[in-house]
Amino acid sequence: MTWLLGYVDPSEPHFVAAVLTIAFNPLFWNVVARWEHKTRKLSGAFGSPHLACCTLGGAILLLNVLRSHCFTQAMRSQPRMQSLDNPLAYRTGLALLGVGGVFVLSSFLALGFTGTFLGDYFGILKETRVTTFPFSILDNPMYWGSTANYLGWAIMHASPAGLLLTTVVALTYTVAILYEEPFTAEIYRQKASQAHKRS
Repeated sequence: MTWLLGYVDPSEPHFVAAVLTIAFNPLFWNVVARWEHKTRKLSGAFGSPHLACCTLGGAILLLNVLRSHCFTQAMRSQPRMQSLDNPLAYRTGLALLGVGGVFVLSSFLALGFTGTFLGDYFGILKETRVTTFPFSILDNPMYWGSTANYLGWAIMHASPAGLLLTTVVALTYTVAILYEEPFTAEIYRQKASQAHKRS
């Protein structure tokens, strides 16, 4: 990891902006979703939990577009790595983009829009937690697919800055998972407990 720092200026404004957007996005959606779960204020303001969830989902999508833009600008503003600037590395990056895209898209199809964008925090729950592909082979495939996308993009650009930022993405998602997983499990545990009491 330290050898990457020889290629990267971490104080460069585009790099700083990329780090900030990478860190901010999961913080934003977790804080807003937890607040909604506790208060139902968004559902009240928008008139329904579905509309509130879709609005949050739209905001998350826009923030992700901004994050990707900042990531790309950070790569363009920093030097390329000669050892990665070759056809094999480019094809490897392209393959990672393909794998990441499969995980992200299949996760979205399995969860649906509200399932992808924290619908369970809005009280929009599925009968049970999704365990079909890609969840059958990987926990949190949306997060790891997204990480693979950034890694592939960084390799395709032969970018040490991109590789370092991908590490930030992976660390940020790891923290988000540690924060989200127990809470989501508890939501479904409460649902199962309530269903058991009714029966």
